Amino acid sequence: MKRKLLALAFSACAAVLPATVSAADYPSDTVRIIVPFTAGGTTDIFARVIGDHLQKAFGKPFVIENAPGAGSVSGIAQIARAKPDGLTIGIGSTGGLAISPSLRPDQVPYKPLTDLIPISMFDRVPNVLVINQKKLNVKSVPELIDYLKKHPGEVAYGSSGVGTSQHLAAELFQQMTGTKMVHVPYPGSSRMITDMIGGQISLAIDNVPLLLPHVQAGKLTMLATATPKRAAFDDKIPTIAETLPGFEAVAWHGFIAPVGTPPEIIQKLATEIQNCMKKPETIKKFAELGAEATVTTPKEFADYIASETIRWKSVIEKANLAVK
Repeated sequence: MKRKLLALAFSACAAVLPATVSAADYPSDTVRIIVPFTAGGTTDIFARVIGDHLQKAFGKPFVIENAPGAGSVSGIAQIARAKPDGLTIGIGSTGGLAISPSLRPDQVPYKPLTDLIPISMFDRVPNVLVINQKKLNVKSVPELIDYLKKHPGEVAYGSSGVGTSQHLAAELFQQMTGTKMVHVPYPGSSRMITDMIGGQISLAIDNVPLLLPHVQAGKLTMLATATPKRAAFDDKIPTIAETLPGFEAVAWHGFIAPVGTPPEIIQKLATEIQNCMKKPETIKKFAELGAEATVTTPKEFADYIASETIRWKSVIEKANLAVK
Protein backbone atom coordinates (compact mmCIF):
# COMPACT_ATOMS: atom_id res chain seq x y z
CA MET A 1 0.00 0.00 0.00
CA LYS A 2 2.76 2.45 0.96
CA ARG A 3 4.67 1.83 -2.31
CA LYS A 4 1.49 2.32 -4.29
CA LEU A 5 0.70 5.63 -2.62
CA LEU A 6 4.25 6.90 -3.04
CA ALA A 7 4.16 5.88 -6.71
CA LEU A 8 0.92 7.80 -7.16
CA ALA A 9 2.45 10.79 -5.43
CA PHE A 10 5.41 10.70 -7.79
CA SER A 11 3.17 10.37 -10.85
CA ALA A 12 1.15 13.37 -9.69
CA CYS A 13 4.31 15.45 -9.49
CA ALA A 14 5.40 14.28 -12.93
CA ALA A 15 2.08 14.94 -14.67
CA VAL A 16 2.32 17.30 -17.65
CA LEU A 17 -0.01 19.35 -19.80
CA PRO A 18 0.14 19.40 -23.61
CA ALA A 19 2.55 21.97 -25.00
CA THR A 20 -0.24 24.49 -25.63
CA VAL A 21 0.55 26.05 -22.22
CA SER A 22 3.88 27.84 -22.10
CA ALA A 23 5.71 28.13 -18.81
CA ALA A 24 8.19 30.67 -20.18
CA ASP A 25 5.88 33.66 -19.75
CA TYR A 26 4.03 32.36 -16.69
CA PRO A 27 1.86 33.80 -15.32
CA SER A 28 0.13 35.37 -18.30
CA ASP A 29 -2.83 36.57 -16.26
CA THR A 30 -4.24 36.84 -12.73
CA VAL A 31 -3.67 33.74 -10.58
CA ARG A 32 -6.48 32.53 -8.30
CA ILE A 33 -5.49 31.09 -4.91
CA ILE A 34 -8.40 29.03 -3.60
CA VAL A 35 -8.39 28.88 0.20
CA PRO A 36 -10.84 26.21 1.45
CA PHE A 37 -11.40 28.04 4.75
CA THR A 38 -13.18 31.21 5.84
CA ALA A 39 -11.71 34.66 5.40
CA GLY A 40 -9.83 36.02 8.40
CA GLY A 41 -8.77 32.64 9.76
CA THR A 42 -5.18 31.58 10.28
CA THR A 43 -4.93 29.71 6.96
CA ASP A 44 -6.39 32.70 5.13
CA ILE A 45 -3.81 34.99 6.74
CA PHE A 46 -0.99 32.64 5.72
CA ALA A 47 -2.32 32.47 2.15
CA ARG A 48 -2.34 36.26 1.91
CA VAL A 49 1.23 36.55 3.19
CA ILE A 50 2.48 34.09 0.58
CA GLY A 51 0.18 35.45 -2.12
CA ASP A 52 1.61 38.94 -1.63
CA HIS A 53 5.13 37.54 -2.05
CA LEU A 54 4.13 35.68 -5.24
CA GLN A 55 2.48 38.79 -6.66
CA LYS A 56 5.66 40.80 -6.17
CA ALA A 57 7.88 38.00 -7.48
CA PHE A 58 5.88 37.34 -10.66
CA GLY A 59 4.51 40.82 -11.33
CA LYS A 60 0.91 39.60 -11.74
CA PRO A 61 -2.05 39.64 -9.34
CA PHE A 62 -2.47 36.62 -7.04
CA VAL A 63 -6.06 36.86 -5.77
CA ILE A 64 -7.40 34.97 -2.75
CA GLU A 65 -10.77 33.23 -3.17
CA ASN A 66 -12.23 31.72 0.01
CA ALA A 67 -14.23 28.54 -0.57
CA PRO A 68 -15.03 26.99 2.83
CA GLY A 69 -17.21 23.95 3.33
CA ALA A 70 -17.20 20.22 4.11
CA GLY A 71 -14.00 20.41 6.13
CA SER A 72 -12.07 21.97 3.21
CA VAL A 73 -13.25 19.32 0.72
CA SER A 74 -15.38 21.81 -1.26
CA GLY A 75 -12.50 24.15 -1.94
CA ILE A 76 -10.02 21.41 -2.79
CA ALA A 77 -12.57 19.95 -5.23
CA GLN A 78 -12.64 23.32 -7.00
CA ILE A 79 -8.87 23.20 -7.36
CA ALA A 80 -8.99 19.66 -8.76
CA ARG A 81 -11.61 20.68 -11.37
CA ALA A 82 -9.76 23.83 -12.49
CA LYS A 83 -8.01 24.21 -15.82
CA PRO A 84 -4.40 23.03 -15.34
CA ASP A 85 -2.71 26.15 -16.66
CA GLY A 86 -1.18 27.41 -13.41
CA LEU A 87 -3.74 30.21 -13.13
CA THR A 88 -5.65 28.35 -10.42
CA ILE A 89 -3.80 27.01 -7.42
CA GLY A 90 -4.87 26.58 -3.84
CA ILE A 91 -4.24 25.28 -0.37
CA GLY A 92 -4.72 21.79 1.00
CA SER A 93 -4.45 20.63 4.58
CA THR A 94 -4.29 17.56 6.79
CA GLY A 95 -8.04 17.01 6.78
CA GLY A 96 -8.78 17.54 3.10
CA LEU A 97 -5.75 15.70 1.73
CA ALA A 98 -4.88 12.96 4.25
CA ILE A 99 -7.96 12.25 6.38
CA SER A 100 -11.26 12.87 4.57
CA PRO A 101 -10.50 10.65 1.55
CA SER A 102 -10.28 7.65 3.91
CA LEU A 103 -12.90 8.77 6.42
CA ARG A 104 -15.66 9.75 3.97
CA PRO A 105 -14.63 8.42 0.53
CA ASP A 106 -18.15 8.74 -0.90
CA GLN A 107 -18.16 12.47 -0.15
CA VAL A 108 -14.73 13.37 -1.52
CA PRO A 109 -14.85 13.93 -5.31
CA TYR A 110 -11.09 13.83 -5.84
CA LYS A 111 -8.10 11.60 -5.21
CA PRO A 112 -5.34 13.73 -3.66
CA LEU A 113 -2.47 11.78 -5.19
CA THR A 114 -3.88 11.50 -8.71
CA ASP A 115 -6.11 14.59 -9.24
CA LEU A 116 -3.79 17.15 -7.63
CA ILE A 117 -0.12 18.09 -7.78
CA PRO A 118 1.58 19.08 -4.53
CA ILE A 119 3.62 22.26 -4.94
CA SER A 120 5.08 22.97 -1.51
CA MET A 121 4.08 22.54 2.12
CA PHE A 122 4.51 25.84 3.94
CA ASP A 123 3.70 25.26 7.60
CA ARG A 124 3.22 22.93 10.52
CA VAL A 125 0.92 23.93 13.36
CA PRO A 126 1.79 22.07 16.57
CA ASN A 127 -0.96 20.25 18.40
CA VAL A 128 -0.63 20.05 22.16
CA LEU A 129 -2.06 17.79 24.85
CA VAL A 130 -3.81 19.86 27.52
CA ILE A 131 -5.81 18.86 30.57
CA ASN A 132 -8.02 20.37 33.21
CA GLN A 133 -5.82 19.56 36.18
CA LYS A 134 -8.72 19.87 38.61
CA LYS A 135 -10.28 16.92 36.78
CA LEU A 136 -7.04 15.03 36.17
CA ASN A 137 -4.42 15.35 38.86
CA VAL A 138 -1.49 14.27 36.70
CA LYS A 139 1.70 16.10 35.79
CA SER A 140 3.11 14.15 32.84
CA VAL A 141 2.20 11.90 29.94
CA PRO A 142 3.32 8.72 31.76
CA GLU A 143 1.16 9.69 34.75
CA LEU A 144 -1.79 10.33 32.41
CA ILE A 145 -1.39 6.94 30.74
CA ASP A 146 -1.23 5.24 34.13
CA TYR A 147 -4.38 7.05 35.25
CA LEU A 148 -6.28 6.17 32.07
CA LYS A 149 -5.36 2.51 32.41
CA LYS A 150 -6.71 2.49 35.96
CA HIS A 151 -9.91 4.30 34.92
CA PRO A 152 -10.92 2.87 31.49
CA GLY A 153 -13.84 4.65 29.87
CA GLU A 154 -14.15 7.21 32.67
CA VAL A 155 -12.25 10.17 31.18
CA ALA A 156 -13.90 12.36 28.51
CA TYR A 157 -11.87 14.12 25.84
CA GLY A 158 -13.08 16.73 23.40
CA SER A 159 -12.47 17.48 19.74
CA SER A 160 -13.72 19.93 17.13
CA GLY A 161 -15.72 17.18 15.44
CA VAL A 162 -15.82 13.54 14.40
CA GLY A 163 -13.00 12.72 12.01
CA THR A 164 -11.05 15.93 12.58
CA SER A 165 -7.29 15.75 13.04
CA GLN A 166 -7.83 16.51 16.74
CA HIS A 167 -10.20 13.56 17.09
CA LEU A 168 -7.82 11.23 15.27
CA ALA A 169 -4.87 12.44 17.36
CA ALA A 170 -6.69 11.30 20.50
CA GLU A 171 -7.64 8.01 18.83
CA LEU A 172 -3.98 7.46 17.93
CA PHE A 173 -3.02 8.18 21.54
CA GLN A 174 -5.48 5.56 22.79
CA GLN A 175 -4.32 3.00 20.23
CA MET A 176 -0.67 3.46 21.12
CA THR A 177 -1.31 3.31 24.89
CA GLY A 178 -4.03 0.69 25.06
CA THR A 179 -6.32 3.09 26.90
CA LYS A 180 -9.99 3.96 26.43
CA MET A 181 -11.59 7.37 26.78
CA VAL A 182 -15.00 8.82 25.93
CA HIS A 183 -15.07 11.09 22.86
CA VAL A 184 -17.17 14.26 23.08
CA PRO A 185 -17.28 15.95 19.64
CA TYR A 186 -18.05 19.67 19.33
CA PRO A 187 -18.96 21.82 16.31
CA GLY A 188 -15.69 23.71 16.80
CA SER A 189 -12.78 24.18 19.17
CA SER A 190 -14.09 27.28 20.96
CA ARG A 191 -17.02 25.55 22.67
CA MET A 192 -14.83 22.55 23.43
CA ILE A 193 -12.23 24.70 25.17
CA THR A 194 -14.94 26.46 27.21
CA ASP A 195 -16.27 23.11 28.41
CA MET A 196 -12.79 21.84 29.23
CA ILE A 197 -12.11 24.90 31.37
CA GLY A 198 -15.49 24.34 33.02
CA GLY A 199 -14.69 20.70 33.74
CA GLN A 200 -17.28 19.05 31.48
CA ILE A 201 -14.42 17.27 29.70
CA SER A 202 -10.94 16.53 30.98
CA LEU A 203 -8.50 16.80 28.09
CA ALA A 204 -7.93 17.49 24.41
CA ILE A 205 -5.25 17.49 21.73
CA ASP A 206 -5.67 20.64 19.67
CA ASN A 207 -3.79 23.47 17.93
CA VAL A 208 -1.43 25.45 20.15
CA PRO A 209 -2.64 28.92 19.01
CA LEU A 210 -6.09 28.14 20.42
CA LEU A 211 -4.95 26.59 23.68
CA LEU A 212 -1.83 28.52 24.65
CA PRO A 213 -3.63 31.65 25.95
CA HIS A 214 -5.66 29.49 28.36
CA VAL A 215 -2.53 27.66 29.48
CA GLN A 216 -0.75 30.96 30.09
CA ALA A 217 -3.77 32.18 32.07
CA GLY A 218 -3.54 29.11 34.32
CA LYS A 219 -6.93 27.73 33.25
CA LEU A 220 -5.50 24.64 31.54
CA THR A 221 -2.29 22.62 31.89
CA MET A 222 -0.14 21.63 28.92
CA LEU A 223 1.43 18.20 29.37
CA ALA A 224 3.16 17.76 26.02
CA THR A 225 3.28 18.64 22.35
CA ALA A 226 2.26 16.26 19.56
CA THR A 227 5.23 17.26 17.43
CA PRO A 228 8.09 14.86 16.57
CA LYS A 229 10.56 17.16 18.34
CA ARG A 230 10.12 19.83 20.99
CA ALA A 231 8.26 22.83 19.62
CA ALA A 232 9.94 26.16 19.02
CA PHE A 233 7.38 28.09 21.08
CA ASP A 234 8.63 26.40 24.30
CA ASP A 235 11.37 23.77 24.19
CA LYS A 236 10.85 23.00 27.89
CA ILE A 237 7.56 21.24 27.09
CA PRO A 238 8.19 17.53 26.40
CA THR A 239 6.75 15.74 23.40
CA ILE A 240 4.29 12.86 23.55
CA ALA A 241 6.82 11.00 21.39
CA GLU A 242 9.31 11.02 24.27
CA THR A 243 6.91 8.61 25.99
CA LEU A 244 5.36 7.06 22.86
CA PRO A 245 8.08 6.87 20.16
CA GLY A 246 6.69 7.71 16.74
CA PHE A 247 3.67 9.67 17.97
CA GLU A 248 3.01 12.69 15.77
CA ALA A 249 -0.15 14.70 15.17
CA VAL A 250 0.44 18.11 13.65
CA ALA A 251 -1.76 20.22 11.41
CA TRP A 252 -0.14 21.27 8.14
CA HIS A 253 -0.92 23.24 5.00
CA GLY A 254 0.55 23.43 1.54
CA PHE A 255 -0.07 24.65 -1.99
CA ILE A 256 -1.56 22.33 -4.60
CA ALA A 257 -2.53 22.58 -8.28
CA PRO A 258 -4.75 20.60 -10.67
CA VAL A 259 -3.14 17.53 -12.19
CA GLY A 260 -1.75 18.34 -15.62
CA THR A 261 -0.23 21.67 -14.61
CA PRO A 262 3.18 21.82 -16.35
CA PRO A 263 6.09 20.78 -14.11
CA GLU A 264 7.98 23.95 -15.06
CA ILE A 265 5.17 26.06 -13.62
CA ILE A 266 4.99 23.88 -10.53
CA GLN A 267 8.72 24.37 -10.00
CA LYS A 268 8.52 28.15 -10.51
CA LEU A 269 5.78 28.38 -7.89
CA ALA A 270 7.57 26.02 -5.51
CA THR A 271 10.78 28.02 -5.70
CA GLU A 272 9.05 31.29 -4.85
CA ILE A 273 6.98 29.76 -2.05
CA GLN A 274 10.20 28.38 -0.59
CA ASN A 275 11.82 31.82 -0.93
CA CYS A 276 8.89 33.36 0.93
CA MET A 277 9.06 30.82 3.75
CA LYS A 278 12.79 31.48 4.27
CA LYS A 279 12.29 35.22 4.84
CA PRO A 280 12.82 36.25 8.49
CA GLU A 281 9.65 38.35 8.46
CA THR A 282 7.60 35.35 7.24
CA ILE A 283 9.08 33.07 9.89
CA LYS A 284 8.30 35.69 12.55
CA LYS A 285 4.72 36.23 11.32
CA PHE A 286 3.97 32.51 11.28
CA ALA A 287 5.52 32.03 14.73
CA GLU A 288 3.32 34.79 16.13
CA LEU A 289 0.31 32.78 14.94
CA GLY A 290 1.62 29.54 16.45
CA ALA A 291 2.90 27.93 13.25
CA GLU A 292 6.32 26.79 12.13
CA ALA A 293 7.31 28.01 8.66
CA THR A 294 8.23 25.00 6.52
CA VAL A 295 10.10 24.55 3.25
CA THR A 296 9.63 21.52 0.98
CA THR A 297 10.06 20.54 -2.64
CA PRO A 298 7.04 19.26 -4.62
CA LYS A 299 8.24 15.66 -4.26
CA GLU A 300 8.87 16.03 -0.53
CA PHE A 301 5.34 17.38 -0.08
CA ALA A 302 3.88 14.56 -2.20
CA ASP A 303 5.73 11.95 -0.17
CA TYR A 304 4.54 13.56 3.07
CA ILE A 305 0.90 13.51 1.94
CA ALA A 306 1.32 9.83 1.05
CA SER A 307 2.81 8.95 4.43
CA GLU A 308 0.16 10.95 6.32
CA THR A 309 -2.60 9.23 4.31
CA ILE A 310 -1.25 5.81 5.28
CA ARG A 311 -0.92 6.74 8.94
CA TRP A 312 -4.37 8.27 9.37
CA LYS A 313 -6.09 5.58 7.31
CA SER A 314 -4.67 3.02 9.73
CA VAL A 315 -6.01 5.00 12.71
CA ILE A 316 -9.44 5.33 11.06
CA GLU A 317 -9.64 1.60 10.32
CA LYS A 318 -8.51 0.54 13.80
CA ALA A 319 -11.03 2.90 15.41
CA ASN A 320 -13.74 1.66 13.01
CA LEU A 321 -14.66 5.24 12.11
CA ALA A 322 -16.94 6.09 9.25
CA VAL A 323 -18.79 9.26 8.29
CA LYS A 324 -21.74 8.87 5.95
